[in-house]
Amino acid sequence: MSIKKTFRLAELTMGEMKEVLPQKPVVLLPMGSFEDQGPHAPTGDYLSADAMAVKIAEAATAKGIPTFVAPPIPFGGDDGFSASPGGITLSQSTLTAVISDMLGSLLRHDITRIVIINGHGGNVGPIRDATAEVYRSGGPLIPSFYLWRVGYGLLPSILGAETAKKAAGHGADPLTSVAMHLLPGLVREDLIPAVLPKPEAHGVPVAGFSGLKIGGADIDAPIHYHEAAVDGVWGGDPSLCSAKTGEALTEKLSAIGAEICEWVVSQQP
Repeated sequence: MSIKKTFRLAELTMGEMKEVLPQKPVVLLPMGSFEDQGPHAPTGDYLSADAMAVKIAEAATAKGIPTFVAPPIPFGGDDGFSASPGGITLSQSTLTAVISDMLGSLLRHDITRIVIINGHGGNVGPIRDATAEVYRSGGPLIPSFYLWRVGYGLLPSILGAETAKKAAGHGADPLTSVAMHLLPGLVREDLIPAVLPKPEAHGVPVAGFSGLKIGGADIDAPIHYHEAAVDGVWGGDPSLCSAKTGEALTEKLSAIGAEICEWVVSQQP
């Protein structure tokens, strides 16, 4: 049977699926969120994680590792962004159950070479809990590639240390540049805000999205995202983002993702 040229499982017919699955392909499970990424960036940041997963599948397949992308989980685990206008979040327990059910469905069909492609901090805990339960139960070790956490570390090699420090943050790099490259037309550059000062909440400086700085120490506190990020932007200057930076990030992240796929295959020869 001739199989259509696609990296998306959802685009395969069932006849094609029955041809593909016995080849033991790697299956990528992309996840992101539906939240405020600033006035300029699409709220569906899962779109970037999904597009990155396709790029990783392309890179891995080029190395001789058949790789496909499962439909994305578009809603992120709630970590303070439930106040985002129009945003949709899942509780940590619900997201854990969703991931567990999706992994269970794949494993039931002997799809064991799985890599999670994550694009949201609030997903980290549920991913850890769901994959740990699979491993504890004798199933495969399923790695999770948190794109933007790795992306922060790649920025200095692309922009230089000083510029990277200014560009990195929520609503800025690395996500905005990747979106500019992979989702052209969805980033409204005309709506990019001026650099905003780091805000204060409850009379003290904010320390990220879930904390306050008190007595010189970072203290955990369940503040809402808009208390930490004016206009959804925090810690970085989105005016420094560009499609050129996004292209460089995409290339590096795709190469790392392909190496993860290669490692997964080596663990399940």
